[in-house]
Amino acid sequence: MTEQQIAAVNLAEPAKVNLLGLSQAKMEAFFESIGEKKFRATQVLKWIHQMGVDDFEQMSNISKALREKLSQVAEIRPPEVLQQLDSADGTRKFLIRVSGGSAIETVLIPDGNRGTLCVSSQVGCSLDCSFCATGKQGFNRDLTAAEIIGQVWLAAKSYGQFGENRPRIITNVVMMGMGEPLLNFDNVVDAMNLMLHDNCYGLSKRRVTLSTSGVVPALDRLGQYTDVCLAISLHAPNDELRNQLVPINKKYPIAMLLESAQRYVAGLPDNHRKITIEYTLMREINDRPEHAHELAQLLQDIPVKINLIPFNPFDQSDYRRVSNNALRTFQDILTRAGFTTTVRTTRGDDIDAACGQLAGAVNDKTRRSQRYREQHSGTGRSANANWAAVESRTVENRSVENRS
Repeated sequence: MTEQQIAAVNLAEPAKVNLLGLSQAKMEAFFESIGEKKFRATQVLKWIHQMGVDDFEQMSNISKALREKLSQVAEIRPPEVLQQLDSADGTRKFLIRVSGGSAIETVLIPDGNRGTLCVSSQVGCSLDCSFCATGKQGFNRDLTAAEIIGQVWLAAKSYGQFGENRPRIITNVVMMGMGEPLLNFDNVVDAMNLMLHDNCYGLSKRRVTLSTSGVVPALDRLGQYTDVCLAISLHAPNDELRNQLVPINKKYPIAMLLESAQRYVAGLPDNHRKITIEYTLMREINDRPEHAHELAQLLQDIPVKINLIPFNPFDQSDYRRVSNNALRTFQDILTRAGFTTTVRTTRGDDIDAACGQLAGAVNDKTRRSQRYREQHSGTGRSANANWAAVESRTVENRSVENRS
């Protein structure tokens, strides 16, 4: 290192603390660390998450001296929206740039007076489920708590939700975006607890759902930290088929996963909660009547509701969408077996925002995306075609960062 570089390091300002992702307890600890009273945490949480303020100067019930101190040691820095796409059906998808140059996707699905936000937990995904576009993009890193709750903050701001007496657009949050939430346990728990906190978004525990492909050790811990709703990405009624579709099943097979899920629900303070079973139907893969009967047998003694999801095609996948007849037959078998069985309406597929289509722009550390591109070169439309220009710009920005 040259003398000039050493001097530059010595003169560099210390990194500011990003307050956006701090829980109540961590916010209180931060204020105590700078010699301030803990009650300031509540004031700042409300300014950030209820009023949408990211400028300390706008926090009118905080003294000027404290505002100046905060501006020196802290910041409120949400991730950057690179592009927003609005579907014909009202679905809105955000491409959001995170540090390191990669981009994630977040989707808001409106439904009457409700709005469900699908939030990402990782940049890409390491699990590589065979029917999911995210897995084909490879994996880069976990998102920070600020980057997770920042997706809620950005979506709320885009709909004008912040401020007093504003209509609530985001009524539900599902951790079903890019990534496996339980592989980013601490940051996901912190972000979900901000979603539930009365000083922040005030969502009901029945309105926040974590979806997992089956990281059993983390699921066994989850009930110690939160009591949100649970969804299991099952997609197959037996281990042989699930091993092909959801590779983590080889480590944590179906019986182990369902036992863990039952323990989680049994430990919740209210005893009326059911596990949501997510089952993506692919033509002639897992959609036959015998699969439905086997699924009914598997789940017969477990408190579940079943959500059937027609597969949404994307490039780099040879699976096909289930036929309407097969879908109705599958649902009828489960309904006659006594299960509450719904079919998830495909929303936002014209902007690649439907379930299983989120791809982002991942700086892939696994080289998986390169292998898939080589295997599928020249076939069909890129799963990320809508973001081609943005991804190019993201790569350019990343190159500039790497050179600086």
